Amino acid sequence: QVQLVESGGGLVQAGGSRRLSCAASGSILGFNAMGWYRQVPGKQRELVAAIASGGVTNYADSLKGRFTISRDNAKNTVYLQMNSLKPEDTAIYYCAAFYRTITFWGQGTQVTVAS
Repeated sequence: QVQLVESGGGLVQAGGSRRLSCAASGSILGFNAMGWYRQVPGKQRELVAAIASGGVTNYADSLKGRFTISRDNAKNTVYLQMNSLKPEDTAIYYCAAFYRTITFWGQGTQVTVAS
């Protein structure tokens, strides 16, 4: 069973930066892609960014230029660098790993952006 453990969440002031990490229990090379999603109460979980095994990235249009996804295959870790944070970025951020039709999820990490 794959385990994904997110870290790096917390309270940050608007305009600040935060880096989230997602550590997998095994190699991430076998996954088709890794990604970050976020969710606020009452809303659907939405894609933030994804990175394919070959390194191609995809971002939510509204977040391009502020968020950057990256991966360190040697450390089995995926990162999400978040800059110029806004109060509307407040959410639980989830790491995801995609293998064919299966999606594995982490437990999530709360990011709160104070105005």
